[in-house]
Amino acid sequence: MKLHGKEVLVCSCEDTMNIDADALAKAAGGDGALKVARHLCRVELDRFADEAGKADKLLVACTQEAPLFLDALEDMGDRAPEAAFVNIRERAGWSQAAKDADKNVIAKMAALLNEGGLDVPDASSVSMISTGIVLVLGKDDVALDAARKLADRMDVSVILEGGADVEPPAVMDVPVFMGNIKSASGRLGQFEVRVENFRPTVPSSKSKLEFTGLGEVGTSTCDLILDLRGATPLFPAPEKRDGYFQPDPGNPALVMEALFTLTDMVGEFEKPRYVDYDPGICAHASSKIVGCSKCLDICPTSAIVPNGDKVKFDPYVCAGCGLCAVVCPTGAAKYSLPGGDGMSARLRALIGTYLKAGGSDAVLLIHDDVFGRDAIALSARHGRGLPGNVLPFAVNQATQVGIDGILLALALGVSEVAILLPPKKREDRNTLLNEFGIIDAITEGLGYGAGRVRLIEADDPDQLEAALHGATVQAAIPSGDVVGAGRKRSVLRLSLDALHRKAPEQPDEIALPAGAPFGTVNVDTDGCTLCLACVGACPTGALKDNENLPQLSFAEDACVQCGLCKNTCPEKVISLTPRLNFRDDAHTAQVIKEEQPFLCIRCGKPFATQASLAHLTEKLSGHVMFQGPGKLDRLKMCEDCRVVEMTTSEDNPLAHGTVPIPRTTDDYLRERDVLREKAKQDMIKKGLTDGEA
Repeated sequence: MKLHGKEVLVCSCEDTMNIDADALAKAAGGDGALKVARHLCRVELDRFADEAGKADKLLVACTQEAPLFLDALEDMGDRAPEAAFVNIRERAGWSQAAKDADKNVIAKMAALLNEGGLDVPDASSVSMISTGIVLVLGKDDVALDAARKLADRMDVSVILEGGADVEPPAVMDVPVFMGNIKSASGRLGQFEVRVENFRPTVPSSKSKLEFTGLGEVGTSTCDLILDLRGATPLFPAPEKRDGYFQPDPGNPALVMEALFTLTDMVGEFEKPRYVDYDPGICAHASSKIVGCSKCLDICPTSAIVPNGDKVKFDPYVCAGCGLCAVVCPTGAAKYSLPGGDGMSARLRALIGTYLKAGGSDAVLLIHDDVFGRDAIALSARHGRGLPGNVLPFAVNQATQVGIDGILLALALGVSEVAILLPPKKREDRNTLLNEFGIIDAITEGLGYGAGRVRLIEADDPDQLEAALHGATVQAAIPSGDVVGAGRKRSVLRLSLDALHRKAPEQPDEIALPAGAPFGTVNVDTDGCTLCLACVGACPTGALKDNENLPQLSFAEDACVQCGLCKNTCPEKVISLTPRLNFRDDAHTAQVIKEEQPFLCIRCGKPFATQASLAHLTEKLSGHVMFQGPGKLDRLKMCEDCRVVEMTTSEDNPLAHGTVPIPRTTDDYLRERDVLREKAKQDMIKKGLTDGEA
C-alpha cells in the first residue's frame, strides 16, 4: 500500500498488535493492498530490504527499531529510498482500547499513518561554533576542582567570587582569578561576562590562594559558562540558554552531569530558527508610540527586544517555546517548526482520515516530542494506553499551539483539544489559559459549550491516564472542510466561519474577553477631526482613508485590537471593543466619518476638512502671529494662496529693506587712495610739501 507516494510497511510486532490489514488499508485510503509483517526488524529484515529495494520512498510503522532499519538502508548505498517512521504501537496498538476491539483504533492507526506520511518542510537553522573555551564561576574549591577535571579537554579559566579560602593546587593547571561577576550577555560560542575587581593570583600563595591588590574592570569572553556560584542566574530562564550551565554546587551528581555535557560542547552546532518574523505586519509601534508588546512581555529568554517601531528576534537566544507566536495578534511572529503550512496539513491529515474512517468523538492530544512521547509510551507499556478516540499530535513544544491551531482542530471536527503540559512548562500555563478563555467565549457563544480545550498537567503516565480515561467527551462538532493555510489571521477566519456555519447558535456577534485579537474600533465622531493619524498607525489596514474625500473607514475583519490607533489619536476619541462580528459588513470597509472638504476662501480649492479647520482656528486664534485684521483668514487658504497673501500684504512677515551692495577689496582700496590724495592736497595747501613727494 502507498500513502503520499510512500510504500507503507506495517508490523504486528510479534502479534502484540491485532491488525486487520484490509480494514487498515481501507481506512487509510491508500493505493494497493497492505501486507502486515510479524517481525520486520529481525526475522523478516530481508523482507524489509526487499521492499526497500523496490520503493522510492518508505513509511515504516515503527520508531523503536528505526536505527536498525536506517543501517540496513545505508548498506544499500545509492539504491536506498528515503524513509520516514511513525509510531502506531504505543499510540494505538498497545492499548486497552485495542484489546477491547474499539473501532476507533483502526481509524486512529490510519490517521497516524496518513499524518506520518506527509512531507513537511523543515525550519531553517542558524549555526553556533564553540572552540571549547570555558569560564568556570564559583566561590570555593568546588569550582576549582570542576575546572581541573575539564582542563584536559577544554580551555578553562576560573573566576572566584567571595572570600572563601581555597587551597592552592600543587600544579596551577588552570588560570584562577578573583572578581565580582556583575552581568553576562550572549550565547553559546559568544558569551561576554562583565567582571569588577578583577585580580590574578599571587604565585607565592601558600596556605590559601591570594590575589593581587589592584583590581580592574573588564570583560571576559568565552564559548561556555559553568556557573557554580549557587547565586542568582546570569540569564533569565537559565535552563534555556544554550551553553550556560548552572548545576547546584552542593550536588556532586549534578555537577558531574554538567561536566559530562560540557565536554561534548565543542564544534559547530545547528539550531532551528524557531520563529519567522514579518515586520511588515508587526503591530508593536508607530512613530515611537507603542501599541502591542505581547511578544516582548512573554519571552522567557529576552530573545525579543524593541527595534524602533518593530521588534528584533535573536534566533541564537530563542529557546523555541513558541509563546510569542501564540500571543501575536497579527501573525508577524510565526512558529516555523514545522515549516510552511505543515501544522495545518498535519491536522487535516490526522483528523480528516480519522473521521472519514468512521472514528468518533475525537479528542486531539497535543504533546511535546520528549515528555509527552515518553509518557504515552510508558502508559502503553505499563497501563491502559491512550483511549481509542484520543489522537496524539506531537509538536516541538506543547506551548507552540495557539488559538489558530486549536480553532482549526475544532473546525475540522474534533470534540475536544487537550494540551499535555510538561512539568518544566508550568510557568507558561497562564498564557495558555488566557487563550483558552477566548476560545471558551467563542464556542459557548456558538452553542457548542465551553470547556472544548483543556490543560492536562500530569507528572506521570498514571495521571495522564486518569485525565483521559476519566473524562466525559463532549458532543462532536460537525466536521468542516477547512483548508487552514496561510497566515494566522487567514486560518482563524476560515476556522471561525466553518464553526459558525454549522453551529447550534449563529449569533451576529460574540463578546470576547480583553486581549482577544478580534474587535471593533469606536470613534467619537463629534471629536474626530479626520487628521487620519490612526490610519497611518494601523499596521493591518483596518483603518483606511480616501484619496478623493475626507473620509475614515474601518474593516473590522482586519482589526487585531493592538491599540495603536487609540494611543496615536491626538484627540483621544478612539476606544476598542473586543468581539467577533460574523455579519457581512465585517469583511468590507465601513465609513466611520466623512466630511465635505473645506474650500480655500481665495481660490476655492479643497484642501482640508471643515472640522480640522475649525479646530485649528480655535487653537491658533490667540497666537501672536494671527492677531490683527484678516490674519486668521490665512488659515482658511490653501498652501498656494497663503503664500501669495503673505508676500503681498502690507505687513508681510517676509518683507525686508533694500539689500545692501556687497563691498569688495577694490572698494576698500579705492577709498584708501581717495583719503591719501586728500591728505596730500591738504599738505600742499599748507606749504608742508612741494607736491613732488
